[in-house]
Amino acid sequence: MRVVVASGKGGTGKTTVATSLALVAGDATRFLDCDVEAPNAALFLQPQLDTRQEVGILLPVVDESLCTHCGRCAEVCEFHAIAVVGKRTLVFPELCHGCGSCTLNCPERAITERLDVMGVLESGFAGGVDFAHGIMNVGEPMAVPIIRQLKKAAPAQPFRVEIRDAPPGASCPVVESIRGADYALLVTEPTPFGLHDLKQVADVTRELGIPAGVIVNRDGIGDNAIEAYCAEAGLPILLRIPMERRFAEAIASGRTLVDAAPEYRPRFEALLQTITARVNA
Repeated sequence: MRVVVASGKGGTGKTTVATSLALVAGDATRFLDCDVEAPNAALFLQPQLDTRQEVGILLPVVDESLCTHCGRCAEVCEFHAIAVVGKRTLVFPELCHGCGSCTLNCPERAITERLDVMGVLESGFAGGVDFAHGIMNVGEPMAVPIIRQLKKAAPAQPFRVEIRDAPPGASCPVVESIRGADYALLVTEPTPFGLHDLKQVADVTRELGIPAGVIVNRDGIGDNAIEAYCAEAGLPILLRIPMERRFAEAIASGRTLVDAAPEYRPRFEALLQTITARVNA
């Protein structure tokens, strides 16, 4: 079972929920921090990272001695990352998505590929949890290739539950993080910003055909607009976490919610059971 924890905006408590859910899930759990631009789950789970792998995309390299400048590579490139200008074939690495279409379609076999390193994957164990995260190099324009390879990386052990901590927003990195999940937990807060961004990420799950439920963090600070929207959209509210200073202090010091407030462990256990029942229904 693959569960993704997402939110339309940053700072709503995705990592708070994801790390606590991982701890109650226990052994045979895989945790993927998909927020490769700013991963922070390791601050809470404290994994022993013992594996490191460079990742990126394969960029085309044109051998001008073989190229006839027929233009077939440019025709098949959806992202206009390669162009034929006169007697030269130009590659624009910033636009390339590494799909390999130009290499496969070159009739002269004049195109080879080289790895363009965009970041690294690190993995290890946090107790019994198989932990992995991606770290994107500063200045890289695309996070999706790193997230995709993080999801494809072989787990260190068989797992029953995979928990993905998605990046904020509703853009391509979020879509890639959600894609292939069995269930989405949408973390929000009862504010106008929280409601606006919840609607965006809920639309993403709907387009991908993935069932979703909502967790209201900082419950009690706003109005009932979240409840009204969830009732209208058919999104169940599965858990409420009130706004309490002790929670904020614990998170700021790098502690998980279930460690700081043990009375929430049964609630997260019940949450995991509810998700499992909905996925298996």
